[in-house]
Amino acid sequence: MEGKKQVVEEVPGELKLFSDGSVERTPLPIPLVHPIPPSNHTFIDGVATKDVPLNEATGVWARIYLPEKETEEKLPLVIHFHGGGFCVSHVDWRMYYYFYSRLARELQVVVVSVDYRLAPEHRLPAACLDCVAAVEWIRTLAEMKEEKEPWITENVDFRRCFLMGESAGANLAHQTALAYATEESFNPLSLCGCILIHPGFLRNERSKSETETVPKTPFITVEKIDGFLKLALPEGSTKDHPIINPTGPQAQPLHGLKLPKMLVAIADGDLMRDTQMEFCQAMINSGQSVEVIVSENVEHYFHVNEFAIAEDAQVAAQASNLVAAIDRFSKAC
Repeated sequence: MEGKKQVVEEVPGELKLFSDGSVERTPLPIPLVHPIPPSNHTFIDGVATKDVPLNEATGVWARIYLPEKETEEKLPLVIHFHGGGFCVSHVDWRMYYYFYSRLARELQVVVVSVDYRLAPEHRLPAACLDCVAAVEWIRTLAEMKEEKEPWITENVDFRRCFLMGESAGANLAHQTALAYATEESFNPLSLCGCILIHPGFLRNERSKSETETVPKTPFITVEKIDGFLKLALPEGSTKDHPIINPTGPQAQPLHGLKLPKMLVAIADGDLMRDTQMEFCQAMINSGQSVEVIVSENVEHYFHVNEFAIAEDAQVAAQASNLVAAIDRFSKAC
């Protein structure tokens, strides 16, 4: 029928973009993506959560994870950006609640997990702008002016701040670090480190790991990654866009930048492991400080899969190793 909206782009099993600009995301029938409501002032397994608006105009909000403190000292702050190919996922999903409540409890850190705008409704760099704006919100709290959020101001040591993200969120953490590539611009916060878990770094020419890795699950495939990026990148861009290929021909040189120390976590079964390694090598070659941890016999995003961790001793061991590496890195910073 004439005038009926048509599907113009689709990532099978994930979302459809229609001719009128509307988007339909497919509800996934798995518990990992079920939303977990905030507990507010109730501590559950040693962690309380609260959702706070960051920008009423854009609808961006954040979830705060507050652990039951073991001492009266103020705690480090982790500013977290979630994954999802820039197109799907929210910070209240069970998978993120599982891992970041664990991180808050075991490492004794406060986590602010940012729910940024998604593509294709808001193509990149919208998510980057939202992440930087979230840091700016935290800076206003550190300045102790009109903005108030007692869970942060009463519990956070603003001299110990970390950026952190997985998959697409790791790209956003890196871009946010680039936005604050001079020590002065981050004041009065002190950015001690940046933790990139399975970053979504790619290039226009496929890497060997993309072409040869056979995923064990259908959740992360080359076709799905391509579909998300087609909808997320600015019109006319390729995977050599600096957000996706931060060491490629379009990216700014890394030499001379005052980037924080970085921990890059790589899964050896990840389709993107080769380009993640290329990023690490480029950082080292440019004089930046990079530590790499490689998790064995696991895939992209394994650390947020609580069911695989509960059922598979190998996955559980690698998840514990990752948490321990994050702990060591943050304390060393």
